Amino acid sequence: MKKIKKLVQTLRIALATLIAAAFAILFLLPIVLTISNSFMSSAEISSNYGSVFAVNQDGGKVFIAEKVNLKFIPDMVSFSQYITVLFKSPDYLLKFWNSVILVGPIVLFQLAVASLAAYGFARYTGKLRSIIFFSYIILMLMPYQVTLVPNYLVASWLNILDSYWAIWLPGIFSPFAVYLLTKFMKRIPYSIIEAAQIDGAGEWTIFRRICLPLCKGALASAAILVFIDYWNMVEQPLILLSDAETHPLSVFLSKINAAEVGLAFAVATIYMVPSLLVFLYGEESLVEGIANQGGVKG
Repeated sequence: MKKIKKLVQTLRIALATLIAAAFAILFLLPIVLTISNSFMSSAEISSNYGSVFAVNQDGGKVFIAEKVNLKFIPDMVSFSQYITVLFKSPDYLLKFWNSVILVGPIVLFQLAVASLAAYGFARYTGKLRSIIFFSYIILMLMPYQVTLVPNYLVASWLNILDSYWAIWLPGIFSPFAVYLLTKFMKRIPYSIIEAAQIDGAGEWTIFRRICLPLCKGALASAAILVFIDYWNMVEQPLILLSDAETHPLSVFLSKINAAEVGLAFAVATIYMVPSLLVFLYGEESLVEGIANQGGVKG
């Protein structure tokens, strides 16, 4: 009987593993396809996907009559797309650095503001605190498109439209990191804070010496999620930045025309590198932070 149960359990694990592997392969296919196609020549890309990207003389779409040929291995590896992106056309690198300039301060200062706000929400109770925190949750549940018009009006009132501040300020004060860090800090045992108070530690010392070190996993999780979210932003710069020279690469990618499809694969590959590196480097911290939900390990 025990052998049968063990066999059934093994089969279930094997089936679950196969299903998970199948989904993992499906999710990875677009990434692998983008990377492999970035090493194809323009002629090979046109022969494989020409029917998809073809347009008529009026700029309208052409009916797809041919079968698309999805190729994961190039006939001949070519670095011409990367040479164009990295050396011959500075526009792509300019947009890449625009993305860095826009996203970097948002991640850094959002964590700074959120950690201070979360400490206040975690340490103190009361009706006013509950109302403000509930408002944060409501704002977090709203998609960005809902708050886009108010953000535009506020930016116009502050006279910061068409500047990086129009993107930075809403991002820095985004409620997501506040909510996440508050949940972590509330699970820190009060006995630890009480012991620090007995030793004469003030609020700033408790925050800096106790809360922040215990919330390293939460901070890493928030940093990774915030970075990936704003690294892929499109609507904000399109609405708040009218000058195309200040747009990030995420916006520029959506405007690449049919004649630059080969370049689009190379640019998309370069654009994926920071997100992949951030995720792979902080994967353990991300999983640990979400799984443990703060507090002290037992």
